[in-house]
Amino acid sequence: MQASDDIDPICGQGGTRAREVLDLVSDKWSLYVVAALGQGPLRFSQARRVVVGISQRMLTVTLRQLVRDGLASRTVTPTVPPQVTYALTETGHSLRLAVQPLIEWAFATVDDIDAARAAYDAQIDEQA
Repeated sequence: MQASDDIDPICGQGGTRAREVLDLVSDKWSLYVVAALGQGPLRFSQARRVVVGISQRMLTVTLRQLVRDGLASRTVTPTVPPQVTYALTETGHSLRLAVQPLIEWAFATVDDIDAARAAYDAQIDEQA
């Protein structure tokens, strides 16, 4: 057995493509937008209300990237003014299902993380 056999595949040289895919969804806003679209199709203004704190520019950039990567679809209805709706694709839904345990973990452990941070900060303050 070589030393590299003990390394998780994502960390090794062969994980480059998988890391590229993970980079698609590991930015600040992508998972929030995917979670919002997981509730059903949304117009841009609805998505902006649902994803609290996102700027218009960042929502535009994030939606554009999700559409480009095949995680979301963009449908334009020819009305006056045109109505644009975003929805998850099948791949987008599979992503949402894959990250759901991570989201649940975040909700379940946020108090533990807050306590650990407070303890660490108190320890650092005592050493200073």
